[in-house]
Amino acid sequence: MDKSKVNVLVVGGGGVGTIAAFNLEAGGLAEVSMVLRSNYQHVKIHGYSIESEDHGSISGWRPTQVLDNVPKSHSDDTRKFDFLVIATKNIPDNGTPLVEIVRPAVTRSTSIVLLQNGLNIERPFISAFPENVILSGISMMGSREIETGVIQHIGHDSSLIGVFPGQKVQEEIGIKTARDFCNIYSAAGKATCVQDFDVPWSRWRKLIYNACFNPICAITGLDTGSIRLADDSVETLIRPAMEEIRTCAAAAGHELPEHIADIILQFDPIEMHYVPSMLEDLRRGNLIEYENILGEPLRTGQKLGVPMPTISFLYSICKAIQWKLRNEGLKTKVNGQ
Repeated sequence: MDKSKVNVLVVGGGGVGTIAAFNLEAGGLAEVSMVLRSNYQHVKIHGYSIESEDHGSISGWRPTQVLDNVPKSHSDDTRKFDFLVIATKNIPDNGTPLVEIVRPAVTRSTSIVLLQNGLNIERPFISAFPENVILSGISMMGSREIETGVIQHIGHDSSLIGVFPGQKVQEEIGIKTARDFCNIYSAAGKATCVQDFDVPWSRWRKLIYNACFNPICAITGLDTGSIRLADDSVETLIRPAMEEIRTCAAAAGHELPEHIADIILQFDPIEMHYVPSMLEDLRRGNLIEYENILGEPLRTGQKLGVPMPTISFLYSICKAIQWKLRNEGLKTKVNGQ
């Protein structure tokens, strides 16, 4: 290990996690270990093939270490991690809680970056690791693993890093940690990484996209361009869902611009025909990420007395889809396929 560099563990080697890991090492200030699952053997042998808007074409790239499980660290261990970056999908209804999976790698000096979508994702981490800084990571890039070990990165890598509220750690320590991570992430000069001083507001803003386009595209089987071309889907499905999220955010104390729906509707060029991650997962038969992007805002709305009929409908459909995916997976295991 190079002691002049920070030691970073990235859990999750899909589209976002891989670009984050590559960019961290490209800046020369970090050594990255990655914990992989289904693509572990391929990446261990062949490395990643990456087509990136920011970094160009890369073949056979591997981080400093490729791991198939979360390593165990101790405070006096030379392999302890300065940062733990979690870039997996957030599926709380899927087996062992994520905090328990990563616990072996966390020491008192480890700062945790949740590079994930949704609301209230920090709560189990703040509870499990009260002495550690827990940072919010909001990524605005489009990146996906189109086949095993092959990453397609479209859209500039732009991230917001900030301190989740409600922690025991002193605020100034959290702010400094966020600033340090931004500096490390920006060192390669390819990505934009800035500090986020209003994490809840930023997360509600991203929900305008994630809680609307993600489930609607998954349920209909249409990409973000096609769904906007499909008769009156924008006015009967997408915009109502966006307005419900905006209204709920305001009730929770986070005022988003009145015209935010118009801005987010144009986020993906219509000719791009971008496939959101939930639709991608559904096509692959993977479990979908819906609790933190639909369930949490819906439950917040219920507590605050905000009607959210469209979000409620989308949540119920996604819950049924998850049941179907889980049961199909069980049948596959029983049949030995």
